[in-house]
Amino acid sequence: MHKRELSNRKDIKTLVISFYEKVKVDPDLGPFFNSTIKNWDEHYDILTDFWEQQLLGAKSYLRNPIVAHQEVDKKSNYKITNAHFGMWLNLWFATLDELFEGDVVWIAKNRAQKMSTMLFLKLFEARKT
Repeated sequence: MHKRELSNRKDIKTLVISFYEKVKVDPDLGPFFNSTIKNWDEHYDILTDFWEQQLLGAKSYLRNPIVAHQEVDKKSNYKITNAHFGMWLNLWFATLDELFEGDVVWIAKNRAQKMSTMLFLKLFEARKT
């Protein structure tokens, strides 16, 4: 497959769908997502908005990812671990490398790594309250 630059909303949607198709069938990650997400097409649009904002500066994402992840953690009886974030990152990196090349790929990896660390810390912070 020819790799291309990650440069527009269509590319980001391709990335999001390709990535989450892997997540859905992952034995460790899939249960968290499949038990929470009822409409995958809608979720793909939400995540495309999020990554389009992160990578291309669009202003279409208006949600709070911290609260969303804290709710999933609570619903799963606080079973999300740092290892789950590592698995998520490994799949994210692999999907990026499989489909795209260039500077925006590096930015997508860097942002995901920083966000995963922050979200992991916010999950445990919320558990204390």
